[in-house]
Amino acid sequence: MLTGHGVCSKWHRSVLLAVCLLFANVALGFAQEVRGATLPTVWVLATGGTIAAVGASATDLSNYKPGVLPGEELVRAVPQIKQVANVKVEQVVNIGSYDITLKDWVTLANRINQIFSSEPNVAGIVVTHGTSTLEETAYFLNLTVKYDRPVVLVGSMRPATAISADGPLNLLNAVRTASSPEARGKGVLVVMNDEINAAREVTKTNTYRVETFRTPDLGLLGYVDEDRVAFYRSPTRRHTVNSEFDVTRITKIPSVEIVYSYIQPSAAPIQAFTSSGVQGIVLAGTGSGSISEAQRTALQTALSMPPASRPVVVRASRVGSGRVIARDEFDRLGLVAGDNLNPQKARILLMLALTKTTDVNEIRRMFAEY
Repeated sequence: MLTGHGVCSKWHRSVLLAVCLLFANVALGFAQEVRGATLPTVWVLATGGTIAAVGASATDLSNYKPGVLPGEELVRAVPQIKQVANVKVEQVVNIGSYDITLKDWVTLANRINQIFSSEPNVAGIVVTHGTSTLEETAYFLNLTVKYDRPVVLVGSMRPATAISADGPLNLLNAVRTASSPEARGKGVLVVMNDEINAAREVTKTNTYRVETFRTPDLGLLGYVDEDRVAFYRSPTRRHTVNSEFDVTRITKIPSVEIVYSYIQPSAAPIQAFTSSGVQGIVLAGTGSGSISEAQRTALQTALSMPPASRPVVVRASRVGSGRVIARDEFDRLGLVAGDNLNPQKARILLMLALTKTTDVNEIRRMFAEY
């Protein structure tokens, strides 16, 4: 069990210093990017996670406490950042990302929009985040940030005190990407393991490996290498400045839950969610978005309720890649095809769609455009 004294011990600080020194040799290469130019300004909004975690020893790679170190300390631990950007730091929360709330999302989106609105010279914003739900926060911001300047989410798979911590280089690369003119207009980005992925498409694919964030089928957007930030493609779906969603005056996000499908599933989750008054349900279906007969029967009952009380239902897939397309048998029930969004991201789009409308055809349009 860690104590406050242990967290702040000289040992932990010495480990962080050692990590900093590992990157000292590449500082000159990064400095070449901005030599002779005024350094851009980048905000770092810290929310905790493994990148801010502390373990009892340098070999604690899985047993550690996330969300301990403040954002200021994370930035201080990477002195090379000073050679590529002027960084301002703000602590939003300091928790494991499995405890991030919808309220935190709205707070982040509004704070990002406020910074961009009031500080036109800010090049971009970095959000440090735990990896468990990083892709979800990234997609929510992708739909609710109203500016085309870069927003980059970054985390790590190993705590800051680990002998091979990946957080410092990830953070440096995230700041470099956020300050890169080439990142502008590409929506919210995720930068880890020297790779740039789009918020809409990226997902966590492995429990412990540092290369966990991948974009199935479509691939990454680019790399962050020693010489430069290099992009090779751009997202094509609507996002950020072109998004119709606005959470500025939202006090409560509509409730949407996910129901998983498998062999002989119980209809109880659908019945329970419907009875509790959820506004939307996402089905993590088998294969191309199929559901069992028991689930179909429960949905028919739910969708026969009066319009004001029945949920909007979206079909997604548990497979991990590929599209879920419209099918007559499901369309007649009033279900919405989730395209290639995974269930957790389909939930986010449905929540935001429900802030605008409950019309199924309008929501189908949104799933085709975002």
